Amino acid sequence: MKKTLLSAILMGFAAFASAQPQGGFGGFGGFQRPQVKLETSQEWKDVNYAGDDQAFHTCDIYLPKKEAASYPVVIHIYGSAWFSNNSKGAADLGTIVKALLDAGYAVVCPNHRSSGDAKWPAQIHDIRAVIRFVRGEAKKYKFDPSFVATSGFSSGGHLASTAATTSGIKQTKVGTYDIDLEGTLGNYTKESSAVNAACDWSGPVDLTKMDCGPGMSMGANSPEDVLLDSKLDKEPDKYRSLSATYYVSKKNPPIIIFHGEKDNVVPCCQGKMFYEKLVEAGVKTEATFVPEGGHGMGMYSEENLQKMVNFLNSVRTGK
Repeated sequence: MKKTLLSAILMGFAAFASAQPQGGFGGFGGFQRPQVKLETSQEWKDVNYAGDDQAFHTCDIYLPKKEAASYPVVIHIYGSAWFSNNSKGAADLGTIVKALLDAGYAVVCPNHRSSGDAKWPAQIHDIRAVIRFVRGEAKKYKFDPSFVATSGFSSGGHLASTAATTSGIKQTKVGTYDIDLEGTLGNYTKESSAVNAACDWSGPVDLTKMDCGPGMSMGANSPEDVLLDSKLDKEPDKYRSLSATYYVSKKNPPIIIFHGEKDNVVPCCQGKMFYEKLVEAGVKTEATFVPEGGHGMGMYSEENLQKMVNFLNSVRTGK
């Protein structure tokens, strides 16, 4: 993203302090007020999905208020510019998570390793471990393993989108860069890490073109530089390996995109490029570009949240 490391951190603290009810902004966007109360039938907090004792490998699980034998699942990932390893309790609870629960979806909000804990691809290894955990623990938590989707805001949108476009790919070569996309984390390595759909909320998806918007420029030490411990001009294949757009193919699951036209952190052209690539590849997709939308601000309208739910329902039911 275009912010330097310091400015992203400062903007993140501002977002948290503001606690915008519609979603956050800045490098850490999407924070919700800690006292958000969700209507659920059951909740589990701080469940470790990796079989270790690390807080960054824990998740919170929410089941809808209306009880059922099993529930389709959405894994929703917080935004933090990959800087936070413990923000699952601030993952758009009052907006995206609430809308999903109200629509009958179980929601899993995971932590993941930050760029300070480990470099890419550790973060996608964590998300894939969450997906496998959902399938491995389906009976215990009343998950329906036949439908598992990813969703996320900002850097969470990046991870949700990359989990979708790399779905079914365990290892590949990006130019000269060999990348293991699966990892061996957790107790359910034999379970599938494929996803059935994804929701991208303001995600950076092509990390080679973060300056695509008017007036946007790469920072001297951008979050993606920190995540990769590199520079774009030094190791471009690493940046391609981080980009959801690089893996787009007709085999991708359906993906819905939401992006603000006035996003000054992750430029809207990121969402537009992603949408165009998905359409060109023949992937089922929808996109909403909000004229007055910022980085989280003004994005979580009832109309947009319903679009998300309708899209997931259409994928799940085949209608």
